[in-house]
Amino acid sequence: YLSDSAPEHHGSRMELQKSSLYSTLDQVPQLEHYASTLPRQQQARSRPSLGTLRRVSKVNSSSVESRLKEQLFFLLTFFKFHCMLNIWGVILFLRLSWITSQAGILLTCLIVLMSVTVNTATTLSISAIATNGRVDAGGTYFMISRSLGPEVGAPIGLVFAFANVLGCALNTVGFAEVVQDLITIRIVGVITVTGLLLISLAGMEWESKAQILFFVAIMISFVAYLVGTFIPPGTVKKSQGIFGYRSDIFVSNLTPDWRGADGNFFSMFAIFFPATTGILSGVNICGDLKDPATSIPKGTLHAIFWTTISYLVIPLTVGACVIRDASGNVNDTLTANSTGTCVGMGCSQGWNFTECTLSQSCQYGLANNLQVLGQVSAVYHLITLGVFAASLSSALSFLVFAPKVFQCLCRDNIYPYIGLFGKGYGKSDEPFRAYILSYVLSIVFILIAELNIIAALISNLFLCTYGLINFSCFHATVTNSPGWRPSFRYYNKWVALYGAVISIVLMFLLTWWAALVIFGVIIFLFGYVYYKKPKINWGSSVQAGTYNMALSSSVSLSGVEDHVKNFRPQCLVLTGPPNQRPALVDFVGSFTEHISLMICGDIIMVGPSTRPHDATDSMVKWMKKRKVCSFYTPFTAESLRVGARHLLQASGLGKLKPNTLVLGFKSNWRETAPESTVDYINTIYDTFDHNYSLCILRMMDGLDIYSHYEFEVEDISDKDDSDQTRTVFQSDQGKKTIDIYWIADDGGLTLLVPYLLTRRKRWNSCKVRVFIVGDEQNMDERRKEMTALLQRFRLDFNDVIVMTDSEKRPQLKNLSRFVDSVAPFRLFDEQRDGLSVQEPSKHAPWKISDKHFEAFRLKSERKVRLNEIIRRNSQHAALVLVSLPVPQSDCPSVLYMAWLDALTCGLHCPALLIRGNQQNVLTFYCQ
Repeated sequence: YLSDSAPEHHGSRMELQKSSLYSTLDQVPQLEHYASTLPRQQQARSRPSLGTLRRVSKVNSSSVESRLKEQLFFLLTFFKFHCMLNIWGVILFLRLSWITSQAGILLTCLIVLMSVTVNTATTLSISAIATNGRVDAGGTYFMISRSLGPEVGAPIGLVFAFANVLGCALNTVGFAEVVQDLITIRIVGVITVTGLLLISLAGMEWESKAQILFFVAIMISFVAYLVGTFIPPGTVKKSQGIFGYRSDIFVSNLTPDWRGADGNFFSMFAIFFPATTGILSGVNICGDLKDPATSIPKGTLHAIFWTTISYLVIPLTVGACVIRDASGNVNDTLTANSTGTCVGMGCSQGWNFTECTLSQSCQYGLANNLQVLGQVSAVYHLITLGVFAASLSSALSFLVFAPKVFQCLCRDNIYPYIGLFGKGYGKSDEPFRAYILSYVLSIVFILIAELNIIAALISNLFLCTYGLINFSCFHATVTNSPGWRPSFRYYNKWVALYGAVISIVLMFLLTWWAALVIFGVIIFLFGYVYYKKPKINWGSSVQAGTYNMALSSSVSLSGVEDHVKNFRPQCLVLTGPPNQRPALVDFVGSFTEHISLMICGDIIMVGPSTRPHDATDSMVKWMKKRKVCSFYTPFTAESLRVGARHLLQASGLGKLKPNTLVLGFKSNWRETAPESTVDYINTIYDTFDHNYSLCILRMMDGLDIYSHYEFEVEDISDKDDSDQTRTVFQSDQGKKTIDIYWIADDGGLTLLVPYLLTRRKRWNSCKVRVFIVGDEQNMDERRKEMTALLQRFRLDFNDVIVMTDSEKRPQLKNLSRFVDSVAPFRLFDEQRDGLSVQEPSKHAPWKISDKHFEAFRLKSERKVRLNEIIRRNSQHAALVLVSLPVPQSDCPSVLYMAWLDALTCGLHCPALLIRGNQQNVLTFYCQ
């Protein structure tokens, strides 16, 4: 238990044993070598490097000797004594006898056992969590936060620190009640807590020495009380209702006698429960323990056992010796000459307390005198000494615990403006600033000067903490995380769940308004942390639970047959490094966020690369900072086509697999090597051949697909949000239009994507226009048919425009521009002299023969004509969607690339070439 309880000689012998058989420098495996995995670990020992082992040097014994001279940090001999001191408090001497008078002996014992049940369940959970790895300073907060994550741990850290402050105020007010005849409670309380602060500031050694004295004082007072119960009472004590052990008194005190507005079972439970909250004292100082995994379970359980005995002994003995009402007047004896009716238990003992009993003016007895234990004791002032020791020891412990818990919370940098309280001073890293804050808050509650009110508040705060500790153990167990391996085996997940449920239920049964306030505060603090999402990874059970749910859901989903109503465009986006194509990432994220799957695929070409080894982490951080809900998958391949083919087949899991490939438009297709263009077009062909949908985004401001051979990955993880490139898709689109040129029926993907966009805040003011092909004779009929179809699809697209001039020949200048664009790739007949028919396609597959050019002339002209219509109608649109033509297998790749260019050239807004896989993604049926 002690931080350094072994003698120096024993310590030096252990140091020598840590050297291996090979060398005094070469050490055996030991715990200290792995301490670097702990948060904020200071001066962690490390194993010697290979260079150190190979050098010839002498062992520096001075460093070993200096490590052996570490100061003793904790002076208590047994861990259980420290827990017992904190469990014993002011309630033991000042309220337990009064609770016995109200609830009776039976219900008081039930209250004690209920509290012990909650505490025992919580202790088992604490022991399991504390033995599942090293518990650092911060105690209860450290355990809950590292188990359930910062979202839950941080609010409880604040609540628990506040509960310890209230505990200090409670015990200080109890101490002040004893001396209230001298000075007012408030003044005594302020003076007392000031003295405790000075002891705390002096260091843990002084606090430990004071606790030893307090423990001795409590034991003396308790023995004095037990001895006093066997001493025959005199006349004065009998007038105060003390008659020694009497069976009739015991029987009369078995049942409850509720008095006052708060006279009920749960009010008594609320007042008593803080008397048992010291079980967390060991956890709060676990950072100062040498072996918390052993000390916490054994010490806490032993402390609960012995303090439970003491809490049961008090009501059993005082209930057998003292009646509820007595006047304290030695003349109120029952004589033979007494007339009238005698009322009360005193009658059977020869005393007549009828007058004060009926008028409810009795000053003595269990129900009226809070210091009855002192009157029963063999020496009255020894009980006063016990009250002083119990209240001051608990108050001192709470005043020490609260700053240390708060210091740990502040150092985690979860909440703003409290970091200054995390600063430590001296070798022991004492949180002096947090001490002062706890001192000020304690004074505020001391000024309330109402012990019962403070006790009720503390009950709810500690019950909330106990509930979350038990839930942490339960949650960590049911998630079956491989990292949950506590060395303490005597715990059970259902016992932990019982402890969590009963704690929450008791909160509302005791003081429902306080429970609502506490949960309101916790929910607010939880919401803040959840929204801010601090950059913290503690490997919590919440992460393990999330993994389990994701895995279970994915497996369950795999057995569900696809249905058109549940179709979602699950996109594989070939972004390359996502931070170099932010517009492509932002656009796809606009209609997939929180709706469907998005995977950013980065195809890395085989060969020399400037890509850093941590590029994946940088890209994930970039997407997280940009708030993009996407996975990032890098893949090394010899070409774009090969990489895309493998990503399409291997990406995803079960039903969470891509069904749509998204590309950037290759705007430099004329300048780059023809092989690159062929590779790009073949990727499109493979997409169609594998029955995937396809989208190609073209941006006129230059955000097109870049070469996959030249890139640099920047580490943007430490940059501000202002350093991220803003794109048009991050801006509000206002009341512009989204123009859909639905040329070919692809199953409805061309309509579904713009519908998903309009559900976003940035796009919901845009008007959607649908352009379809028709002729003048049936224009109205075509418009009505399309409007009816859109309505049956429940799409609010009411503006349908029929293009009646789509089959006209394009303007000569536009057609000439198209012919000129493919001229460098033409293979004219006069150039084919001496070449076989197959040889050009074998050595130059990008070449367009005259035969092919003439065969596809009409289709080429229609693409140019459609572009003229688009430029005429959609120059000021927010987005243009055009049905992507599906090429025939004999269509030359460069000619198809020229079609894509011709369809979208000359536009000043983003253009999306889109094509479904010819399977329905929209339906107007209910089933």
